Amino acid sequence: MREFGFVRPLRRGAAGVVAAVSLASASLGLAACSASEGSGSAPAPKSSAVRGSKPAARPERPEPVWDTSPKSVAAVGDSITRGFDACQVLSDCPEASWATGTDDRVRSLAVRLLGKEAAATHSWNFASSGARMADLPEQMERAAAESPDLVTVLVGANDVCRASVAAMTPVAEFRADFAEALRTLRAKRPKTQVYVASVPDLKRLWSQGRGSATAKQVWSLGICPTMLGEPDAVDARSVERRDAAYERVVAYNEALAGVCAKDERCRYDGGAVFDYRFGTGQLSRWDFFHPGRSGQARLAELAFEKVTADRGRS
Repeated sequence: MREFGFVRPLRRGAAGVVAAVSLASASLGLAACSASEGSGSAPAPKSSAVRGSKPAARPERPEPVWDTSPKSVAAVGDSITRGFDACQVLSDCPEASWATGTDDRVRSLAVRLLGKEAAATHSWNFASSGARMADLPEQMERAAAESPDLVTVLVGANDVCRASVAAMTPVAEFRADFAEALRTLRAKRPKTQVYVASVPDLKRLWSQGRGSATAKQVWSLGICPTMLGEPDAVDARSVERRDAAYERVVAYNEALAGVCAKDERCRYDGGAVFDYRFGTGQLSRWDFFHPGRSGQARLAELAFEKVTADRGRS
């Protein structure tokens, strides 16, 4: 499918030493005695600085948790990240991947971050067509072996696109598998950053494509039955089926956001992919489900915006 102040400690200045010098008194003892007997003058504040000593070191600012310029990228996920059907029918096309591809028409996230030459040697694609969230821990382990600065995650459509609503991955399992995937990464790469794209809005895909006879013909081959099966049917049962699939996508995205929020080096896209209002022109002309090159380019753009943002962890 298709289709991101420290408050500086106050330093005690060296207070000027107030010396009451009396030309009329030749006795230092008399001056000291007068001060101690409450002549109305407050005692001079003692300086915390010692003349000639080095000033106290200022506390160092902690390094930013999120690096907006990672030097290497690994991708995990499903057929979207493999560029399936983006170049030719029924085939992966990793060179058109939004995450790590080298296609000039896509300008993948890796190319935008690293440049085309560096992206060819410092990015890796471990996504797999047909993958579900349960497959992510194993993919993440492979990604961790490359010591990437950044790992991208886009997965979940296949957890919804099942033969029936009952066969969709339960939300609790989806959440648990994602948490396990992050733990797998952290066990080996505690400082690797993770960008998490939201699961796309499959219901928008149905609403955009159902006007195309070609799209409906392709969908009838069994593409995402929970959402795209019998696309013209508007009876109560069909509406309920589509609504259930839509609500499951929403729940998955909530799970992604919740798990990611507990990891200081994880950044969720805030629903950017889910909210993006794509049209059929950004879908594969072979299946009207996966993103074509145009859709892949938009995914790359959304990811780049989120990864390079100075603030705004979602």
